[in-house]
Amino acid sequence: MIQKAKGTYDVFGEYGKRLLYVEELIEGLMEKYNYEYFRTPVFESSNLFHRGVGETTDIVTKETYDFKDRGNRDLTLRPEGTAGIVRSFIENKMYGNHGIPVKAWYYGPMYRYERPQSGRFREFYQFGVEVFGTSDPMSDAEVISIPVNLYKLLGLKGIKVNINTLGDSESRELYRNALIEYFKPHLDSLCEDCKERFFKNPLRILDCKVDHNLDIMKNAPKTIDYLNDISKEHFEDVKKYLTSMGIDYEVNTNLVRGLDYYTHTVFEVEASVEGFGSQNVLCGGGRYDNLVENLDGPKTCGVGFALGMERLMTALEYENVDMPLIDGVDCYIIPMSNSEKDYAIHICSDLRMNGYITEIDYNNRNIKNNFKNADKLNSKFVIIIGEEEKQKEILTIKNNKTKEEYKVNHDELIDFLDENIF
Repeated sequence: MIQKAKGTYDVFGEYGKRLLYVEELIEGLMEKYNYEYFRTPVFESSNLFHRGVGETTDIVTKETYDFKDRGNRDLTLRPEGTAGIVRSFIENKMYGNHGIPVKAWYYGPMYRYERPQSGRFREFYQFGVEVFGTSDPMSDAEVISIPVNLYKLLGLKGIKVNINTLGDSESRELYRNALIEYFKPHLDSLCEDCKERFFKNPLRILDCKVDHNLDIMKNAPKTIDYLNDISKEHFEDVKKYLTSMGIDYEVNTNLVRGLDYYTHTVFEVEASVEGFGSQNVLCGGGRYDNLVENLDGPKTCGVGFALGMERLMTALEYENVDMPLIDGVDCYIIPMSNSEKDYAIHICSDLRMNGYITEIDYNNRNIKNNFKNADKLNSKFVIIIGEEEKQKEILTIKNNKTKEEYKVNHDELIDFLDENIF
């Protein structure tokens, strides 16, 4: 028997309904924020992700699915969403937008060769947003508010934002030099990956999952101590706008995020999910004012975030969050024989096109089994179509809850259901 690949999963049944509900909620929220939907290819040039995500990140060094196509081109399955959106922004010359920020949202599968575990897969889905063309700290706060409000709409509790700042390029360079001086005497205490990061990108040492509990990590220099006045003002304004929106936050000076392209604001949003332990972080993001330029575009500011749908769905399950899912069908149609099937499918099509969830018997069940099937489908009404119903176009309709029976003219069916559906 052929089975699904390791690190992937199937979606169906109740989980599928819950997932679709969350996806529709996201789509509605993005409409309210006036963000435009983007979809980029699942695979792109390897160079895009290696340059965009960062050569020193674990994603690029350990986790990307890299391959050559039949034209000997180097391609990579996208490991995250931002680089592809930036490429699209540049390639389609969206930077000539007359000062109006480009606000994008995306949703789709990503691929990383990770060790599969609870809530972590090799094929996973991300929802994210990117805003290009404004350096205003208000856009940072707006981006942060999107996952916060999504989690609140879904009913998750204890929503909190952890924020930090890496400062602008000048501040970041000062901080980088401070980390090099600090970690130089402690190189022998670091893991092999961190020893390599020391020479390529010392900020990545702070994101290490192996050494994070060491005292040298806890006592490392803080980004906030190396900010210039411009960076300090930007961060203060972000905090001010979050307060104005009623969003709780905490400054976490150890937060650096795992990607190379961040500048200024970085953040993570967490929820108090029972059973998640200390790993309550559900999404993260930040500002990246140099990424567009680094990928051969014009100097353009950017800010965004991404959240993993699998982790969000697990959080909703742990919290027993109730969702208003559609349970059952409006109408179940029973053609009494093959002779009535053409008329029955005509009625079925009309009902569906008028907005009614409708099912029909395909398998010529007897009337008793059909009513059992209607009960399993939790059908509100059962429509019986026999020879007489077809000839006279007068339908026999049964209320499957009260068991009342009606005779309704075909032409009056929609009006009847509009008045009696419950």
